[in-house]
Amino acid sequence: MSGILKVWVVSPDTHSERRIDPHITVEQLKGKLEPITGIPAANQSITILASELDPRVLASLTDDSKKLGYYGLADWQVLKVVDTNPSSSLTGQLTDVTQVDKFELSPEEYAQRRDTVLAYKQRNKVGRFAENEPLAEPEMAPESVNIPVGSRCEIESLEPGLSKRGTVRFVGATKFSKGVWVGVEYDEPLGKNDGAVQGERYFTCAPNYGVFVKPEKVTVGEYPVEELEIEMEDEEM
Repeated sequence: MSGILKVWVVSPDTHSERRIDPHITVEQLKGKLEPITGIPAANQSITILASELDPRVLASLTDDSKKLGYYGLADWQVLKVVDTNPSSSLTGQLTDVTQVDKFELSPEEYAQRRDTVLAYKQRNKVGRFAENEPLAEPEMAPESVNIPVGSRCEIESLEPGLSKRGTVRFVGATKFSKGVWVGVEYDEPLGKNDGAVQGERYFTCAPNYGVFVKPEKVTVGEYPVEELEIEMEDEEM
């Protein structure tokens, strides 16, 4: 078995690992490949590819009298076999769909079947069968939000009677969520960030002093700085 090569043999209908003697001729190789690929030897066109991951054509086996070693065949290269006359071979007949009668249904017959894509869409109300849903309310535009950057504000809290004070540092659209968001620098470390969310910076403040809230939770006014000791709210980002 000395000198035997391990190569891949691929054809339109087969893919297998084979052991090939590089001392055989191209003609002998075609004879061995005929029962493997189903392609008659006379119809075979064989090329050598660098590997399964590298489809570069290294050589075409055009001379039936030459030995495989002449073409430099090496381990784990690919012998790609193409059928030059598929209509005359068994594999060609199996893959030639032009020779198969088509099964056709009229639109009425198709609509009555229960194992079709149409029936699936009807059952699950998909596509044109979907129920009409109410239109979503339009997103608020940044210019319609009357919250000046730099103004003092209070942020609504879920706990009755408690509010958080700070300074507005950002108003506008963000990448982390749709709509308009207000970036606030708290007076105390009650926030969740330093003005950046998911790697995008919108303003700068000390860590845990920054927060982003929806405009309706912000009240602008003359709010002096006061010390607060409350926990962070889950609706803030």
